[in-house]
Amino acid sequence: MKVRRVVTTHNNESKAVFASDGPPSRIVEFKHVPGMSAALLWETSASTVVGGEVNDPAPKATSWVPPAGGTNFMIVVFPPDSVMASASFDPVAAGGEYVEKLPGLAEKFEMDAPGMHRTDTVDYGLVLDGEVHLELDNGQIKKLEKHDVVVQNGTRHAWRNPGAKPATVLFVLVGSRRVS
Repeated sequence: MKVRRVVTTHNNESKAVFASDGPPSRIVEFKHVPGMSAALLWETSASTVVGGEVNDPAPKATSWVPPAGGTNFMIVVFPPDSVMASASFDPVAAGGEYVEKLPGLAEKFEMDAPGMHRTDTVDYGLVLDGEVHLELDNGQIKKLEKHDVVVQNGTRHAWRNPGAKPATVLFVLVGSRRVS
């Protein structure tokens, strides 16, 4: 995945300056799910402040799912579902790779319902390229195309790509509290 991330901050005179310009520090490419990649672009906590020194939070992030009041900004490339349906696909190896590379998120996926998961977040998703289908746990499916937006309110869901090309989606996850 090729992504350019430009980050701003303030200098000692409180003037806006560029802090960095280049690839994000946390991009993961998956060996056991060919064509899948993800980039954690930035993260904030409930106590994040602006105006001070800016340090890249992505390398130290312990979870791809933010806590209540925090945010995670990411891009995910979903390969076609046919990748997971091929005879050479090893779901055990893929699952281990998810746990290693997507801590905090991988644990939300259900073993008995592949792809299904739920997080305590409000997710803003924007399809940047391709098509992806959002499947809810009641069986309803919506096809999303380039520039379609979804607001995912902590519901149980799965992302599917029945097409022949990868789909690229930008997500902002906003950590929330779940009501009973």
